Amino acid sequence: MKTLIRIAGIAVATLLLASACSSDSDPDEIVLLTHDSFALSEGTLAAFTEQTGVTVVQLPGGDAGSMVNQAILTKDNPIADVLFGVDTTFLSRAVEEGIFSPYTPEGVDRLDADLRVEGDVVTPVDFGDVCINYDIAALEAASVSPPASLEDLTQPGYRDLLVVQDPATSSPGLSFLLATIATFPEGDVYDWKAYWADLFANGTKVVSGWEQAYNVEFSRSGGDRPLVVSYASSPPAEVLFGELSEAPTATLEDGCFRQVEYAGVLAGTPHEETARQLIDFLISQPVQEDIPLNMFVYPANGDAALPPVFVEFTTFPSSPVTVDPAAIDANRQRWIEEWTALARS
Repeated sequence: MKTLIRIAGIAVATLLLASACSSDSDPDEIVLLTHDSFALSEGTLAAFTEQTGVTVVQLPGGDAGSMVNQAILTKDNPIADVLFGVDTTFLSRAVEEGIFSPYTPEGVDRLDADLRVEGDVVTPVDFGDVCINYDIAALEAASVSPPASLEDLTQPGYRDLLVVQDPATSSPGLSFLLATIATFPEGDVYDWKAYWADLFANGTKVVSGWEQAYNVEFSRSGGDRPLVVSYASSPPAEVLFGELSEAPTATLEDGCFRQVEYAGVLAGTPHEETARQLIDFLISQPVQEDIPLNMFVYPANGDAALPPVFVEFTTFPSSPVTVDPAAIDANRQRWIEEWTALARS
C-alpha cells in the first residue's frame, strides 16, 4: 500500500489535544455542513436517528470552496458539527486552518489506505476520477480515432474537438489542470504551460463549468465538441439515465485526476462524541452503497458493493493522477493565474 497522504505543516498533536478537551451534551440534533451536491436516498440519514436518537440537519454551503471558506471564517464559533465534502484541492488549506478535530473512525480498516490522510485529521468518504470523456459515435462519424493520451489532444486530428472548464470557476476544470501539471511537470522541457499553449492553439474551448461543457457543448447533448472534461462515472450515468444497454461515451484513462472527498469533525463542536458517530455512519456499508447512484462517485469503503451499472460501464484508470494537497494549496492561485494568462494570450 502507498503511504498515507501527508499534509505539510499540521500540528496533529495540538489538534488531538484540542479534541480531547471537547465535551458532548447529548444533543437532539447535529448539523452536517455539506457542499450543494451532497445527496443520499430519502431515509438514509433517518437511519442515524434510529440508531442514536439524534436528528441530522443538513446545512448546504455552496460549492466545496465556499463551504470550506465558511468553516474557516466561523471556526471560533462553528456553524456545524461535521463537515462533508472537502476534497483533494482544498484539503491542505482546511487542515492548516485547524478547523478539524482528528478522529480515527470505527471501520477504518475497510477504507482504501491510499485515500487516508496522515493522523486521520479527516476521513475519506468517496472518490471520483476526472477524465476526458468522448462521444463514441461522433468520433466514428468524423473518422477520428479515440485519443490514447493527453498529448494526442494537441494533434491536428483533434482540432476544435475538446471543451474544458475554467479552473478558476470549476472543480473538474481545476482537477484537469492539476492532471496536466502532474503529467507535464514544471521544470521539464515540455511542461504543462507548453502543453496548454498547444491545446489552445489546437482550438480547445473553455467554458465556466461542467453543466455548460457537458450539457451544452458536448456532442452527446447537441453541441459540436465530442471530447469533454467530465468523470469516469459519466458513461454509467449515460446508460442509467438514458435507459441504454450500451454506453454511448467512453473514458480516456491517461491523465485522470483522482478527487477524494472527506468528512471531518469540526473543532470546537460541543457534540464531539455524536459527531464522531456520524463519521462512523458515513463510512458504514449501507451509506457507502447508497452513495454511487446519488452522487455518482465511488465509495471509500472497500466492502461496499457497486451498483451493476457502475460495475459494467465504468473504466477505472489503472494509474490515476494525484497531486500532493500541500503542493496544491501552495501553488493553486499561481497555477490558475498562469493558466488564465495562457488562455487569454
